[in-house]
Amino acid sequence: MEPTTTSFIVEAITRAIVEHRLAPGVKLGEQKLADQFGVSRTLIRQALFQLSQNRLIRMEPARGAFVSAPSVAEARQVFAVRRMLEAGMVRAFIQSATDAHIEALHDHIAQEKHAVQRGDVSSRTELLGDFHVCMAQLMGNEVLALLMMDLLSRCALITLMYQSSAAAAHSHEEHTAIVDALQARDEALALRLMDEHLQNVEATLTLTATP
Repeated sequence: MEPTTTSFIVEAITRAIVEHRLAPGVKLGEQKLADQFGVSRTLIRQALFQLSQNRLIRMEPARGAFVSAPSVAEARQVFAVRRMLEAGMVRAFIQSATDAHIEALHDHIAQEKHAVQRGDVSSRTELLGDFHVCMAQLMGNEVLALLMMDLLSRCALITLMYQSSAAAAHSHEEHTAIVDALQARDEALALRLMDEHLQNVEATLTLTATP
């Protein structure tokens, strides 16, 4: 059994947010979480503080902790940052990728396909986001991987709030095309496909609310 530590609690709550099991604006009661994890409220407070540092939750004086609800302005900014960051990631990946790295990405998109076909929303959400983190991890760049995890966590909240229709199958197809371009070492094509993919994901969101 995995030990219940602060990092374990942070990971469990983060995954619940990413997989849309905790919705934006939901209050996170300390005692309820302490009972759920079988730990003290002190350990829960430490975990909630770390999550607030990652901006996945917000702490309100005298009210407690709540799952963050990103504004439209933040949603647009997150996708703008992703387009800039992932363009550099594509270039670096093509320069350093081995056949084993490409095969690992093919394995990942095969898992995506199965999750999409099964209609497994939880696994599908996790795998479609992790595709981008996986690229960074295969490069051995843990700093980039952590940045991508933070951005993808925010995107999960944004998608939950603003997505107008399910676009999972389309995202999977775009991931497949990106991997094919990476395998061909076609940098120009891979860059174009990644940029179009991120623009398409943003386009499926209804970003019309007041920031």
